[in-house]
Amino acid sequence: MDPPVVCSTDNILLITDSYKVTHHRQYPPKTTVVFSYFESRGGKFKETVFFGLQYIIKRWLIGPVVSQEKIQEAKEVYQLHFGQDLFNKEGWEYILKNHNGYLPLRIKAVPEGTVVPYKNALMVVENTDPKCYWLTNFFETLLVQVWYPMTVSTNSRAMKEIIAQYLYDTADNMEGLPFKLHDFGFRGVSSVETAGIGGAAHLVNFRGTDTIAGLMMARRYYGCEMAGFSIPAAEHSTITTWGEKGEVEAFRNMLQQFPSGLIACVSDSYDIFNACAKVWGEELKDMIIERGKRNGILVVRPDSGDPPTIVVKVLNILGEKFGCDKNSKGFKMLPPYIRVIQGDGISYESLEGILKSMKINGWSADNLVFGSGGALLQRVDRDTQKCAFKCSFAVINGKQVNVFKEPITDLGKKSKKGRLTLEKNDKGEFVTKEEGMGDPKNDLLVTVFENGKLLKDYTFEEVRQNAEIELVKKMKSEK
Repeated sequence: MDPPVVCSTDNILLITDSYKVTHHRQYPPKTTVVFSYFESRGGKFKETVFFGLQYIIKRWLIGPVVSQEKIQEAKEVYQLHFGQDLFNKEGWEYILKNHNGYLPLRIKAVPEGTVVPYKNALMVVENTDPKCYWLTNFFETLLVQVWYPMTVSTNSRAMKEIIAQYLYDTADNMEGLPFKLHDFGFRGVSSVETAGIGGAAHLVNFRGTDTIAGLMMARRYYGCEMAGFSIPAAEHSTITTWGEKGEVEAFRNMLQQFPSGLIACVSDSYDIFNACAKVWGEELKDMIIERGKRNGILVVRPDSGDPPTIVVKVLNILGEKFGCDKNSKGFKMLPPYIRVIQGDGISYESLEGILKSMKINGWSADNLVFGSGGALLQRVDRDTQKCAFKCSFAVINGKQVNVFKEPITDLGKKSKKGRLTLEKNDKGEFVTKEEGMGDPKNDLLVTVFENGKLLKDYTFEEVRQNAEIELVKKMKSEK
């Protein structure tokens, strides 16, 4: 039996779209260079966090990835797939013989974690061997998959900006910001690999997660020993197996099993308001307060209903039962031993409505932590940021050619021309220079891969620093 692989194949010759297998026959005669670029052409967010290319390079492109066995397998698969011999066996054998199976490609990209306005080049790719001009766009399929970690990280960062602003407005400090959006998305994505990639993309912006695959992705591909943290938490089964009449004992068990530190307990199995008022607020109140003396914090989790309404009602009940103080900005804070987490229905679109409702009702955003699942890791696609990979330059019969498309039916798909550089103008704004008009000395695109070798290895901390939101940077600079 063949050893298991993490996906359907590890053969790089099969990691492409079918039609690309035929493209080596379609370029003009005597083509020697194909230069292409990747960008966000627009989309939901006006700026993007570039992240995830290093994973793709390390996972798929480094080293001698072409072998005679892989060539033979690809030849057999494509013969059956197309019903005719269209596979570029000669081209791949050339790479095996002349480059020892290393890919003659150069990839330049903006440093990972960099926040760049859309409609700018984020990555450029070209062949380094004139006989392998067809190789550049063969890898479009794989390289464009950077859209996923990039979009998850972009969405996560946009949510961080919202939370940060409400903390700035209603809290004494922003120390808890890194833990204010917890990743609940593992079960809601399409695969373990997706969970790893998306989970790591979220951890660029936050430190809280239950998606262990994301931790391992950051650990293996970005050298981060531990990128995120979690706490003991209840699910409905660990509460409802005690029965409705046993709910108080289930809650008591949580407090006893974990006598110190943070714990989260789902409390809406039957009646969230009774759970807050009678069970937590009366029967177990003394235990919660006593636990607080050992740095214990109970996080109450409602998990159903209209979030803006439910969160405020839960806070009001807990405030009545445990008391509350006003912080330096005049907003109510629960005692430090009790907090709330809202993990149902959390998305970029819903987040502000909850925080606004809290603010209107006099509650500081620091009382609440959010959890997000499908909306964080799964409710995105390539068109969220309109990601595309297009050829912009070629050398044909020794002549340099600026390549572009400009469809009259959708000018939004007009592509860039010529060799590209990503630079900053006099105002410090990103600008993509086209048609070779840029200054290579000012190019912000860094060569990260060349001829089968990784040339730049970003740490996760570097990525996080690059992606930090402006409000946090401003506050740090003012200290």
